Amino acid sequence: MRSHTATMVDRIEDTSRADREAALADAGHNVFELASDDVAVDLLTDSGTGTMSNDQWAAMLQGDEAYAGSASFDDLAAAAEDVMGFQHIIPAHQGRGAENVLYGAVLSAGDTVLNNAHFDTTRAHVAANDATPVDCPVDGARDPDTDAPFKGNFSVERARRVVDDVGADAVPVVVLTITNNSMAGQPVSIENTREVAAFADDIDATFVIDACRFAENAHFVQQREPGYEHDSVAAIAREQLSYADACVMSGKKDGLVNVGGFVGLHDDGRLHEQCRQRGILYEGFSTYGGMSGRDMAAFAVGLREAVEPPYVAERVAQVQRLADALTDRDVPIYQPAGGHAVYIDANAALPHLPREQFPGQAFVCELYREGGVRAVELGRFAFPDTDRRDLVRLALPRRTYGPDHLDHVADTAAAVCERGTDVTGLEIVSEPELTELRHFSAALQPVA
Repeated sequence: MRSHTATMVDRIEDTSRADREAALADAGHNVFELASDDVAVDLLTDSGTGTMSNDQWAAMLQGDEAYAGSASFDDLAAAAEDVMGFQHIIPAHQGRGAENVLYGAVLSAGDTVLNNAHFDTTRAHVAANDATPVDCPVDGARDPDTDAPFKGNFSVERARRVVDDVGADAVPVVVLTITNNSMAGQPVSIENTREVAAFADDIDATFVIDACRFAENAHFVQQREPGYEHDSVAAIAREQLSYADACVMSGKKDGLVNVGGFVGLHDDGRLHEQCRQRGILYEGFSTYGGMSGRDMAAFAVGLREAVEPPYVAERVAQVQRLADALTDRDVPIYQPAGGHAVYIDANAALPHLPREQFPGQAFVCELYREGGVRAVELGRFAFPDTDRRDLVRLALPRRTYGPDHLDHVADTAAAVCERGTDVTGLEIVSEPELTELRHFSAALQPVA
């Protein structure tokens, strides 16, 4: 039995296939341009789309909206220290704001940034600072059928080869993303985290953990890494984060809120002051950083809830339920399932489409056309300069959808697979200059 009940509901509008066809054409075959009212089940992202608890809503009513010295900021800072171990935070309106603050402070033109796998906004922030993002996934990470417990790990061996090529002085930052969103939400072990920390120390680089889904990652460590089976999610999370010099946090994921983020630091030295000044410039004063007091109050509660049982176990179990439903219907997915999303392997589902016709985006459009399900492509369309598979991410908002919604999603995906060769590929009509973020706003059309 689930450990919580729903105390508020939102109606889903019913649309016809013809309505969806028209909406998709108007959106330029880019589901980011769809109105939410035209979507039945929205799995575009788990970022800021979840349902808050009664305790979070109650905290919002007591938010301190002072411009400086807000008591709500003190609550958030205390939660960040208690839950994540970071004594100092620079608040931001969301994770990409925190990335701008941190990476703008530590990167210079010509630098190289190593990551187990850069996500879209991280890659874009690195590129915006005239630096080069390099992914260092472990062997097998891109294989959707390999059943390994920590396919999100960082390959130190690959990273050392990069350092040999460019020199240690050109690598000021090493990033570890937990869980590894670009590699199908796969977790990272604590053993690997220690290895990456030692590597970063060896080359005198700042070790940053992208901690957006730190609680989900800690759950996988508890379930899969020997020696941690009797430790709490909270204790595991604190240990894993303790190895980093800094973290980037989006509260819209494991903060369980709709807005907010921060840079976390263990000390208040030079990097803290650099980030603080950039935060004031780009986000807001150091005790709100783009959030209202009520946002920070809810964020503080959400951080604590994220590591309390049984929340995260139920969260990951729901993702696994969707994975099982898709597998039962012969929809090819990346295995094993991650903590926040299930990834459909579009190359296997639509093998007749060449990669230059964006089979992942074609599958995304068919999901919406067939059943009003909105997902996101994370393949050649989203990451044009990489060799990643064409995956379709079904990201589950936290504490939002029930079993009937998941069955609808699985049935819809199965119907798309059954049509197979009837699905038409796509070509880009227009795209922004910053191609690292083109999937947000590019327009496409069916290939003639």
